[in-house]
Amino acid sequence: MPLSEHERKLLAEMEAALVQDDPRLVSTLSGKIRTPQGGRVVGGLISLFGGMAIILAGLVAKLPVVGIVGFIISLVGSFLIISNFSTGKLKSVPTRGANNKKGWGDRLEDRWDRRNFDK
Repeated sequence: MPLSEHERKLLAEMEAALVQDDPRLVSTLSGKIRTPQGGRVVGGLISLFGGMAIILAGLVAKLPVVGIVGFIISLVGSFLIISNFSTGKLKSVPTRGANNKKGWGDRLEDRWDRRNFDK
């Protein structure tokens, strides 16, 4: 059964309110990475797994230099991933009343408290 014009308008208003209220939730549900730091995480994952593949290639070819290069690439990828999570850079869009100087876990805890007590 298709939606009426009134229902479509209400749905569009609800979507706009959700985008304005919690843009990170919208980006998570839509599967899009909208932050530039998200690209660094993806790049870190690619270099991590690429470095592991190079390590394996070095083991198969019995060339320690290739394995060392693979290890360095994996190390850089790990650093990119961990540095984004530990500094809280994935939180680029401030939410209502959030303090951006808090850590990742503190922001999650604050968000959980807001959801439980705002009802």
